[in-house]
This record gives sequence, C-alpha cells and structure tokens, in this order.
Amino acid sequence: MNHLAHLFLAPNSPEARVGSVLGDFTRGVDIAALPNSVRLGVRHHLAVDSFTDKHPDVLASKRLFSTQRRRFSGVALDILYDHFLLCHWDKFTSVDQNTFIQSVYAELQDNENLMSPNMSKTTRHMVSHDWFGSYRDLDNIGYALDRVAARIRFQNSFAGIIHEIRPLHSELEKHFLSFFPDLQNFAGGIE
Repeated sequence: MNHLAHLFLAPNSPEARVGSVLGDFTRGVDIAALPNSVRLGVRHHLAVDSFTDKHPDVLASKRLFSTQRRRFSGVALDILYDHFLLCHWDKFTSVDQNTFIQSVYAELQDNENLMSPNMSKTTRHMVSHDWFGSYRDLDNIGYALDRVAARIRFQNSFAGIIHEIRPLHSELEKHFLSFFPDLQNFAGGIE
C-alpha cells in the first residue's frame, strides 16, 4: 500500500500515523528508540504490507500486467490503490476526504521530529505538492509512476506503465474493491 492508504488504515493517533509512513523509511532508524505509538505505526505498516502482498485480489491484479512490467506491478498498484481509495472513499468511511487529507498533512508537518531525514524530505514534498489531492486524477497517477521509474537505478521498463493500467482500469478497480474491505478489517485488528 502507498502512503495515503497507510495513513487511512493506521491506528488513530498522529504518532501512529507518522509511524505508518515511517515504515517506508526505516533504513538507518533505531526503531527501538522511537515512542511506543510510532513503533505501533511502523509495525502496522509492515503487517498491512505483508497482508497486501499475499491477498488473492492483489496477486490477480499483478498477473494482469505484461511480463516486462510485472516486476514493478506492486509499486504501480500501491500508488493506484491510493487513487481507488480516493475514488471510493465514501464506501470505507464517513470522514470527509478533504478534512482527512488536510489533517494528516498537518500531523506530518507537526511531527517531523519523529521522522528520518529522507521521510521528512518526502513528506514536505508530499504536502507542498498535495500528492493525495492529485491522486484523484488518473493522469497524475501516471506522472507519479513515471517519477518513481526515473528514480530506479537500473535500466527498466517501468516508465509508461500507466498505458497498461488504462485498459485494465475496470478490472484492477474491481480487484481493489474486493480486496480493500478485507484489508480494512485486518488492519483494524492489528495491535
């Protein structure tokens, strides 16, 4: 899952939500030195990722991608799932979408002291460029995926993966709508 979904599913505290994003930035971080609520968020992140990677709908979605791009399908799905979450927000919560997004942006800004330098840099960019708001538009998902592709340090065929996503959109969305309630149920039980 990508950042928005992790924040959405995280335990209900600012520190745990920070930890739920920190799960992607743990290299060089002494997890044991973090406050308990942040460690809970990191554990939550890892459990959500593990559950996601094994779910039949996620595995079925990955198989839809061409063999040359399948290696990167998990990364593509992570970001695409944030798009689908935004598109179907009201199916999963009664919390106003814009209120949630602005709230987590504020929490991330207020809790930079709990972040690794890489996470701090990324979250500043996330907030200043309103990543989550932009993820409502599928074209912006394509731009985000191409930015990820440009950061890969070896030759790859990840760039342009949005051209595979477009004709698969309905089927990928159907898999997401089957998968996400299972994930939401699982995530709610993580201690």
